[in-house]
Amino acid sequence: MSFISLNIAEPILKSLSEEGYTHPTPIQTQAIPVALKGTDILGCAQTGTGKTAAFAIPILQNLAARTNGSQNRKIRSLIVTPTRELAIQIDESFQNYGRHTALNSTVIFGGVNQKSQVKKLQRSTDILTATPGRLLDLMNQGYISLKDIEIFVLDEADRMLDMGFIHDVKKIIAALPRKRQTLFFSATMPTDIVKLANSILTNPVSVHVTPESPTVDAIRQALYYVDKGNKKNLLIDLLKDEAIKSALVFTRTKHGANKVVKLLKGVNIGAEAIHGNKSQAARQLALGNFKEQLTRVLVATDIAARGIDVDELQYVINYEIPNIPETYVHRIGRTGRAGANGTALSFCDAQEKPYLHDIEKLIGKKIPVIDGHDYPLIDHNPPEPVKQQQRPPRPGRSNNSAASKPADKKRRWGRRR
Repeated sequence: MSFISLNIAEPILKSLSEEGYTHPTPIQTQAIPVALKGTDILGCAQTGTGKTAAFAIPILQNLAARTNGSQNRKIRSLIVTPTRELAIQIDESFQNYGRHTALNSTVIFGGVNQKSQVKKLQRSTDILTATPGRLLDLMNQGYISLKDIEIFVLDEADRMLDMGFIHDVKKIIAALPRKRQTLFFSATMPTDIVKLANSILTNPVSVHVTPESPTVDAIRQALYYVDKGNKKNLLIDLLKDEAIKSALVFTRTKHGANKVVKLLKGVNIGAEAIHGNKSQAARQLALGNFKEQLTRVLVATDIAARGIDVDELQYVINYEIPNIPETYVHRIGRTGRAGANGTALSFCDAQEKPYLHDIEKLIGKKIPVIDGHDYPLIDHNPPEPVKQQQRPPRPGRSNNSAASKPADKKRRWGRRR
């Protein structure tokens, strides 16, 4: 099937051709015709399957058909997404797919001065992509009105829940017109997300792409059991292979990401970090260097798990296993995108084995184990949790338990505390 068969308008087809798009992915094949009709969509698809184009193309086509040519048009489509990186990426897609239309798009996000974003909003904007916090902030300041929204997209809804944005999302939804088209996309569908979807969608068409297998089949997954102290040595050994042209390495903490970058630079492996403590300018510079292959290794925390879209990214390496199984799906989905091949390698120490169990339960299969490497896991049993020490007795008091004391003494002691 080609994009032409989906009844896409010529200006958008021209842009898709310039971007090198020839055949739609399954999510695009199912979602685009439904969205073009103005119907609500409940979409569940693996990350990296082309969801952005699945909603961006019909939005562009429907809005272009209803544009009146005014220079002072209101915001008519709103896309809410959890991270800055993903918001920027979505806006770039709208600009690329809509370059031969008369539509304008703008992106807003937190972590930077609002001045330049407000200036863009004061010009004609048809399509706004936003993170929840900055959107609500500018709404409260009177810079944004949602009363003219025709099409609303909630993207990466489960990640919104993970990041604690669900209350902000509900405030945004309350400000939208009741009559609108809503497109709801999520890589997973936990109970709270299903409830949210049911509350904002009207007679939606469900678009599910292989929901029983949350990881993309094209991704080769493999696992190394390794002691925590040897993860750094294993990572260096792997990256000695010059066939690995680019690798995205995930850690659980910002401090951990910085340590890995320092480690790799110490052995002359080009690396940069991207996490929440970095300024927006620094994060964009690091991501740009990685995309241009000026930096071989990008080390990221999970804030970037859904915001990095790099063409033909070869490897994702889970330096630390995530403690939320869905996060594993989002991490490895940075490779193997839109049908390309990719490899996801995970380092698992003894304490992370319960996390691994939850991940394998979610994806419905065992991750193949690579044996025979130089740093095998010696102790397969996680250490016992440290028992809380008993408070030492106060001077002058016996070490007998409170239960052995007379009841009246216990009551007096309770009142003094």
